[in-house]
Amino acid sequence: MPIIKYPRLRDPLFYEWDRKAQKCGLRHTVYAVNGDQYTGEWLDNLRHGKGTQIWKSSGAIYSGDWKFGKKDGYGSYSILDPATKEYKRVYTGWWENDRRSGRGTFFYPNGELYEGEWSNGLRSGWGKMHYKDGSTYEGQWLMDQPNGQGLLQLANGNRYSGGWKDGKKHGPGKYFYPDKGQLLEGIWVADIPKCGVLVESGRENAPAPPELPLPEIKLQDPAGVLAEAQAMFDDSHN
Repeated sequence: MPIIKYPRLRDPLFYEWDRKAQKCGLRHTVYAVNGDQYTGEWLDNLRHGKGTQIWKSSGAIYSGDWKFGKKDGYGSYSILDPATKEYKRVYTGWWENDRRSGRGTFFYPNGELYEGEWSNGLRSGWGKMHYKDGSTYEGQWLMDQPNGQGLLQLANGNRYSGGWKDGKKHGPGKYFYPDKGQLLEGIWVADIPKCGVLVESGRENAPAPPELPLPEIKLQDPAGVLAEAQAMFDDSHN
C-alpha cells in the first residue's frame, strides 16, 4: 500500500527562529557576548549602512557608515575619558576597510591636530599639522611623515619652505628669519643645510637684526652656484 505524504501546514519552529535571528535591515541595539553593542543597519548579519558601535572594554564609540562589518564611509570615532567620563573625539572623517582613508581630522591626546588626507590609516597626501608648541606644517605627506614640498612655520615666526623627506628638510629650500631680516636659500640633507646663500631680507623691518649687515660677497652668478649645487645633489641621489 503506497504511503501518502501530506505537506506540512507549517515549518518547524526552529526555521522561524533562525529566520528571525538573521540580522538584516534596521535593528534596535544588538549586544555581543563580550558586552559590545551596535545600533543600526545590517546586511546578511554584518553591520552595513548607518550605525553606532560601542566597545565595552575601551568605552570607545564609532558612529557613521559601515560596509560589510567594517568602518567604511564617513564617521566619527571617540574614546571615553576615564577622569571626566566624557567622550573625546579622536578622528572625524572618511574611512575605508576599517582604516582612515580620504580627508579627515585627527585629534591627538597632547592637543595636537592634523587636518588633511589619509591612506591606509596613515597621513598621506596633502595636510596640515598643528603642533603643541605652536608651530605648523602644511604640505605633502607620505607614510605618516612630511615628504615632498611643504611649509614649516615655527612659533617664533621663522619658517622653512622647500623639500622634505622622511620628516626632515631635504633638497632645495628657503629658510626665512623674519626676526633677523635674513634669508637662507640652499640645499638641505636630512635637516642639515649643506650649502646655500644667506642674504638680507627685510632687515629694515626686522625686530632684532644683527648689529652689522651681511658683507657683500660678489659672485659672478649666485643663481648658478645654487644650480650647480642642485645638480650635485641630484647626481648623488640618482
